Amino acid sequence: MVLGGTSGLGHTIALGLADAGADVVVSARRQALVDKTASELEAKGRKTLRVRADVRDRESLLKMRESILNAFATVDILVNAAGVTRKVPTLEMREEDWNDILETNLTGTLRGCQVFGEVMLKQGAGRIINIASLGSLLGLFEVAAYSASKSGVASLTKSLAIEWSRHGVLVNAIVPGVFRTDMNANLLEGTERGREFLLRTPMGRYGKSEELIGAAVFLASEASGFVTGQLIAVDGGILASGVNQ
Repeated sequence: MVLGGTSGLGHTIALGLADAGADVVVSARRQALVDKTASELEAKGRKTLRVRADVRDRESLLKMRESILNAFATVDILVNAAGVTRKVPTLEMREEDWNDILETNLTGTLRGCQVFGEVMLKQGAGRIINIASLGSLLGLFEVAAYSASKSGVASLTKSLAIEWSRHGVLVNAIVPGVFRTDMNANLLEGTERGREFLLRTPMGRYGKSEELIGAAVFLASEASGFVTGQLIAVDGGILASGVNQ
């Protein structure tokens, strides 16, 4: 199950898990995006479903869970990839925008973990992969709500790991570096922000979305059987970066 798996990094991870042998179901608020990604998964020979869901709506997640259990009988892997952001000076941040970002990025991740983690705990096995951010660990200019939400995702990941790992449900997070997506393209292309990110990244380039797949497959597989509560950075070295010149 990849929540937010029809666009951006979630979409790449969904297709990567399919290539690794998983049957994959993705969610989005727009049915057309679900149908498009489902067709891509089916073209790879994988089974899927075409069910719309919204991480801000618990009832829709419960209905999706029921559909998945009816079709597959189990949920082995959950990726929480749904996210939104907004760049704005913090003094100008409207409370409704702040709440929308936290509702999607943090509370939406909690809902996903609760709804699908319940199944995993009952079956005594499962892998949960949350998508954190550089903003979980670093201050990022004028995206206070996004960074606060992703700091919460990092903390939630560790909290669930110490609660659930003894029951066979391992909870980790991927920390992507700077990957160009539709969500952040206007913040990176031809901007001082984009140039600063490149300067601070020792590899000197943005990540390619497919470079996240290895970490996701590792965390979803038996190879990570003793890995839990970890934030796995795929960042071109930015978190190790001090002075680069």
